[in-house]
Amino acid sequence: MQSKTEIQRPVSNIFIVSSIIAALFLNGLPWSGIGLMLRPDFVALVLLYWCMHKPLRIGIGLSWAVGIFADVSDATLFGQHALAYTLLAFGGVVLHRRLQMFGLRQQTIQVFGIFALTYAVYLMVNWQVNGYVVWPYLLGCVTSTLLWMPLSVMFNAIRQHSLDRNRP
Repeated sequence: MQSKTEIQRPVSNIFIVSSIIAALFLNGLPWSGIGLMLRPDFVALVLLYWCMHKPLRIGIGLSWAVGIFADVSDATLFGQHALAYTLLAFGGVVLHRRLQMFGLRQQTIQVFGIFALTYAVYLMVNWQVNGYVVWPYLLGCVTSTLLWMPLSVMFNAIRQHSLDRNRP
């Protein structure tokens, strides 16, 4: 009888940075119409994952810097994404032990609150700058939450390493 133990591989800084850069490129795709309202925030997804799993490496400072890059790439109000990602990272770092205790379904419910806070920051900034609120934009919060499970499964699968106990 063979038994396997799965352990997490150490994650290189290159992999973390490349996943954040890929998320920035995904956010930069040309969305229009209903797709623009349904567009998830890929950078927020990736940042929250890494803040939850590697809180000593990815934190508030890096999230702020990535937010500045997102502001420049989206040509939005300077600091909007930086503020939202800073709050997102704070929630991910502070709650990382609690979030890891839950299974993936329960994590998704908890993560929805963090994404809702992030999207609330986007809405408040948009309201202050433009004078109105685009309510359908909150649909992106739902799609970001729905993508949490596939993203977590994908990153965990990349990080998993199976050990066979019967091999020397």
